[in-house]
Amino acid sequence: MKAGIVGLPNVGKSTLFNCLSNAKAQSANFPFCTIEPNLGVVNVPDTRLEKLEELVNPERVLPATVEIVDIAGLVKGASKGEGLGNQFLANIRETDAILHVLRCFDNDNIVHVDGSIDPIRDKETIDIELQLKDLETVQKRLERVKRTAKTGNKEAQVELEILLKVEETLLEGKSVRSIEFTEKEEEFVKPLQFITAKPVLYVCNVDENSAVSGNSYVDKVKEAVVHENAEVIVLAVGTEADITELDDYEERQMFLADIGLEEAGVSRLVRSAYKLLDLQTYFTAGVKEVRAWTVPVGATAPQAAGVIHTDFEKGFIRAETISYDDYVAFGSEAKVKEAGKMRVEGKEYIVKDGDIMHFRFNV
Repeated sequence: MKAGIVGLPNVGKSTLFNCLSNAKAQSANFPFCTIEPNLGVVNVPDTRLEKLEELVNPERVLPATVEIVDIAGLVKGASKGEGLGNQFLANIRETDAILHVLRCFDNDNIVHVDGSIDPIRDKETIDIELQLKDLETVQKRLERVKRTAKTGNKEAQVELEILLKVEETLLEGKSVRSIEFTEKEEEFVKPLQFITAKPVLYVCNVDENSAVSGNSYVDKVKEAVVHENAEVIVLAVGTEADITELDDYEERQMFLADIGLEEAGVSRLVRSAYKLLDLQTYFTAGVKEVRAWTVPVGATAPQAAGVIHTDFEKGFIRAETISYDDYVAFGSEAKVKEAGKMRVEGKEYIVKDGDIMHFRFNV
């Protein structure tokens, strides 16, 4: 699952990407510094993993990961191909969620493509370009569906109604994610991969002094997105970059404490991105390794087994399952079993976040 970092040029996208992935994507004070999208695999911070490591004392620990893509800055006219727009929009289409970075700080030394700081205008610039691209997609599809619907094809008539609703929404300057589709409608909408249907997290890039409680720019962003069902996160990206340069854990914690933060903002961001992608974690815990595995919310036990190996899903028999809280309360698998707290779950079981699972399968 991939989350794409988008925004205007020079708002801090590549710097944020570097913080997240510790990959050194080129970041510089001029537009179109990023052309090819950079891809980073980022560990998802999870204190439960540390607790399991303490209890099990395994040979190795493997966290869950999420892929982050650094996409080049979009500009006005991107939907018509301005500033390499078509290529960038195609890159966004391939992601599952959007991290929209907005510049919420003043600094005369860092140029802004529009010459002034206004995160609401910047947000609208990006929104309009993405909406125009989706409008192009829906109108192309409408041409074809209208012809088929005229022949009396019932399915095409249903699709036509849905597409007209999407077109109307986009023409009103709203994103596809603002429409609530039924399950049946989703079947028609999903294959079209609308960019504005993707869940979004707004990242307000602030100066160090605003890292804890934000500023007036952030307040405006929160107000503007109140009806969007989107989360807003405040991050001093430049400061986070300085923190990631420190090798020593204690030094990093001291730096964070100095500016009033308990943990790095990028850790909060990664967890939020994970949630945004509708993902959750289950664990396997043994002396060889303690590992966090990623599954979509709503996954069944056989689907969770399949994440480890397809054979586990094909030959699934049962899942021996312990809740994380029980594991911690009793301190070991053996004591959980003694207390009768280990459950045997079958094929219909829906995995819960934090489950510790051991699969029985037969190939």
